[in-house]
Amino acid sequence: MPANDWSKFTITVDINTEDLRSVYLAWTSPVGLESWFLRKANFYTVPKRLREQGEFINKEDTYEWFWYGYEESEKGQVLETNAIDSLKFSFSGGSIVSVKMEIKKGLTIVELTQENIPEESDPSKNLYVLCQVGWTFYLANLKSIIEGGVDLRNKRTDVISSFR
Repeated sequence: MPANDWSKFTITVDINTEDLRSVYLAWTSPVGLESWFLRKANFYTVPKRLREQGEFINKEDTYEWFWYGYEESEKGQVLETNAIDSLKFSFSGGSIVSVKMEIKKGLTIVELTQENIPEESDPSKNLYVLCQVGWTFYLANLKSIIEGGVDLRNKRTDVISSFR
């Protein structure tokens, strides 16, 4: 029996829409990412201009992302976009995230793969587990938002801090 590959995982979500453009926009603009994923998404063009909220991101843009409930930010770079149905970006620990979207049987299927995840001996810092749990939640939130449901994120940082 082969050992588990802890350097890569893939998660898929189906969204009840054939509007691939809206799903792609949710991934490739600051305003789109802030609608379901981030508190603040800053993207910078190669000459270091801050992209406007509704502006599309492009290959070689750099980013700084902020989540609700966390002071730390994530910095990285957009590695690929095709303006239709896929993108790739660097992510935590030097890993790479690829997102592909397609219409299938009346649904938009979003497939996210995170690879090149570094091995970690400390279980509390295991990026494979932490990122897989995080992406599972955020993809469920993307589905909820696109399908007209509620935003599942806890934006009330004053209440979550008491449990830490």
